[in-house]
Amino acid sequence: MSQDRTLNNAELLSVLDWYRAAGVDLAMGEDPVDRFAQKPPAASAAIARPAPAPTAAPVATGPVGGDPSEARRLAGSAGSLEQLQAILGDYDGCGLKLRATQLVFADGNPDARIMLIGEAPGAEEDRQGKPFVGRSGQLLDRMLGAIGLDRTQVYIANTVPWRPPGNRTPTPEEMELCLPFLHRQVELVAPKLVLTLGGPAMQTVFNTTAGIIKMRGKWQDVRIGTHEVHAMPTLHPAYLLRNPAAKQQAWKDMLSLRLEAEGLGLL
Repeated sequence: MSQDRTLNNAELLSVLDWYRAAGVDLAMGEDPVDRFAQKPPAASAAIARPAPAPTAAPVATGPVGGDPSEARRLAGSAGSLEQLQAILGDYDGCGLKLRATQLVFADGNPDARIMLIGEAPGAEEDRQGKPFVGRSGQLLDRMLGAIGLDRTQVYIANTVPWRPPGNRTPTPEEMELCLPFLHRQVELVAPKLVLTLGGPAMQTVFNTTAGIIKMRGKWQDVRIGTHEVHAMPTLHPAYLLRNPAAKQQAWKDMLSLRLEAEGLGLL
């Protein structure tokens, strides 16, 4: 094992970047504390007193930090994408907002008839305020380009508009608070085709617990909010970066998207 040494500036910045990616954003003290070296507190010599009678714990009445009915009301009040983005910017009901750098609302063309839906922003998306701008976003751009599309011809959003700490999966409570805003976003865009990227986005949009490998490449008519649309799941670009052999499956899905778009006169 290497001996302890003072880190240089580059190494310190790397450590801070690692902490940020893991969701650590609060220092509790100036000096580190070795909890393993601490001794347990000595038993008190005072005369023992009877413990107070236990009281019933408060019963949770809904998702911590927000009210889904309020989220539905706010989302439904938006008459345009601009209004919806402003409402989300002011909304404090979802705890994800507290740790995110900024809102990641959407990218692409709001008048496009093809909509892509991912799961949640990553670190680079959190910094830039746009979905799919990191390595997976660069791969997504190449996937679109391979079938003659680019971001001016699609509209891109996520099921959750704030980055979860450490890129963890959003909790069911967080999803319940964010889902009304996604539904309203889809209603306002009114796409003809929807492509979901990755398992969590597929499960949210298709309201299923099935796995992405079983579902990918299959078109279905789904209702998102009040909007009926033809939708298909495909693999997430981040998954393809980790598993290059799966790109063949994703290529078939992209060709299917191209055929569907041509059939509807969208290209």
